[in-house]
Amino acid sequence: MSCWGQFAPKVIPAEEAVSVVTSGNRVWFGEGCGTPKPLIDALMRRAGELHDVELVHMLTFGDAPYTRPEFEGHFRHNGLFLGGNVRQAIQEGRADYTPIFLSEIEDLFRTGQLPLDVAFVQTSPPDRHGFLSLGTSVDCSLTAAQCARHVVAEVNHQMPRTFGDSFLHVSQVSAMVETDRPLLELPMEAPTPVQRRIAAQVASLIPDGAVLQTGIGGIPDAVLGCLKDHQAIGVHSEMCSDGVIDLFEAGVLTGERKNIHRGKIVVGFVLGTKRLFTYMHENPLFEMHPTSYTNDPFIIAQHERMIAINSAIQVDLTGQVCADSIGIKPYSGFGGQVDFVRGAARSKGGKPIIALPSTAKNGTISRIVPVLDPGSGVVTSRGDVHYVITEYGIAYLHGKSLRQRAEALIAIADPKFQDELVNFAERAGYLKGALVCQ
Repeated sequence: MSCWGQFAPKVIPAEEAVSVVTSGNRVWFGEGCGTPKPLIDALMRRAGELHDVELVHMLTFGDAPYTRPEFEGHFRHNGLFLGGNVRQAIQEGRADYTPIFLSEIEDLFRTGQLPLDVAFVQTSPPDRHGFLSLGTSVDCSLTAAQCARHVVAEVNHQMPRTFGDSFLHVSQVSAMVETDRPLLELPMEAPTPVQRRIAAQVASLIPDGAVLQTGIGGIPDAVLGCLKDHQAIGVHSEMCSDGVIDLFEAGVLTGERKNIHRGKIVVGFVLGTKRLFTYMHENPLFEMHPTSYTNDPFIIAQHERMIAINSAIQVDLTGQVCADSIGIKPYSGFGGQVDFVRGAARSKGGKPIIALPSTAKNGTISRIVPVLDPGSGVVTSRGDVHYVITEYGIAYLHGKSLRQRAEALIAIADPKFQDELVNFAERAGYLKGALVCQ
């Protein structure tokens, strides 16, 4: 490894770099494939000498040792979007969850409502002008680094150099820790038969020339696989996965009809594999931007034919969407769901879609429910919801009465749960007389 000449004085070992963190500090961690694991590991080795350090981040990959019981009093995690590595600690009260729209997180840093003492980020090596690219994970990390008093960069030779609003200058960085390691990955999994059926329903609503927002998981990935016969598809999303490569190489994903950033895949971060990281490196097809931009509903709405595809844990018979908790237990977060639902609703020809399997736990529980579980968070209100899709069909709810909503949602529920949904809807006064579901 080289030390890049004039920038060499800032290249120091991880143990020395993380010494900038002191007791009582608030520290930001970069997320997803850009999780700066060597810096986190080095900070953990200092646990015994630190107290009341708040660790703030969205979805990170790998272990989250700072949430273990033995680190109580030393570190406390504050999650803005939750993954499986922190979920148990939050549900047990050893960590915190802050519900917030993804588009509004960066304002917490800018306004000082959530001031940051230190930001840990992962970047590419600097170019000859001294600019470091945040590569796969611009998201909220670029703004966090711009607002923090101290910035420590893991400079990874395997981090792709991406374009757009993705750069920090070496002068903005307190210290650099040089690494050469594979990025953490999120491989695509083969879609299940249910996911394929849902994806086919979603794809039937996507016109040529549409601009897509896709989230994490099997359904969004399966939707991309259903679009091989489409034309001039574009992407403006908080994130994307490996699936965009196949669509681009098939000539489907051209972005040629986008109203802004024509011809570009615009995202805040990617969750994928080395195949995607290699494809993105110095590829002008990709434009990375902070999520305060990608998820701004006013920016989203400027795209004609904006199709927002998001998921849910439960949908009740009035159309309320729970997507961040299981009852009182936080599970994930708001993410960009409401940002894109509202942006797509205001797009000319746009369609906000909530897509979910009709059941959970191997078909034993309906996800179309009479009422949300007690304590469940409503992420997308019944006033915002438009399309709800399961493997059994499409329910369009916008502008519909409670009776019409109940009828439409019961029709796309798993048939074995439809009778009890009808019985509840009649008792609740949503339906008058019997409803026969086909």
